[in-house]
Amino acid sequence: MVADPQNNANNGGNNQASNSVSSASSQSQQSSSSGTPLPSIPATAGVGAISITQPPMQSTSYYKIAPSEYITFGWNFTDLYVTPTSLTVSAVCENGNTYPVGPTNGIIPGNAQSVVWYPYGYQTANPSMPLAQASYTLHIWGDSGPSAAAQPGYLSPNSGLEFAMYTPQAYTPIDSGWQCAGCSGSASQYVAHPAFAGLIATILIMFLSGYGTLRRVWN
Repeated sequence: MVADPQNNANNGGNNQASNSVSSASSQSQQSSSSGTPLPSIPATAGVGAISITQPPMQSTSYYKIAPSEYITFGWNFTDLYVTPTSLTVSAVCENGNTYPVGPTNGIIPGNAQSVVWYPYGYQTANPSMPLAQASYTLHIWGDSGPSAAAQPGYLSPNSGLEFAMYTPQAYTPIDSGWQCAGCSGSASQYVAHPAFAGLIATILIMFLSGYGTLRRVWN
């Protein structure tokens, strides 16, 4: 029996088409299972932002670089529809140095809303790059980096908080010879000042004149 070449050709085409559909379906399922779904962001959404809640931003906060002195930074998110994988938190000093903030080298979970920093611990662990007694700016950014462009629903970097740090001086008892640098010379300055001497003379004259008048009245 001789096979019909036309039927064989049709069957081969059908099988090829069937295999192509099956392959496409398999790739589609694989893409669906492994692909990351796009976030749903409303058309009216604003730019994702960080609002600092701690410390208050109305005035500059001063922190000590000393044992057992911790700093807590807190914030809220607004208009954030796409949560970053992680946040990077750093303190940028006015001298140009950048220091990681927090116990995990400045990298914290993307949904975190606070971080606790121990400057003294960092200071002792990094003697080659000590913290300066100066002003600092807190920088927080997400996966897109510190220079990410503003996009609705995505986190925008924040660098609006300024604070200062200082190293307190060690306590010196008075009986060990401590003297007030601004006190010892202040009294002599007042005594030697012409205005002060004139004031004392005026008060003395008024007292003597009043005493003389009262004495004549009594007599």
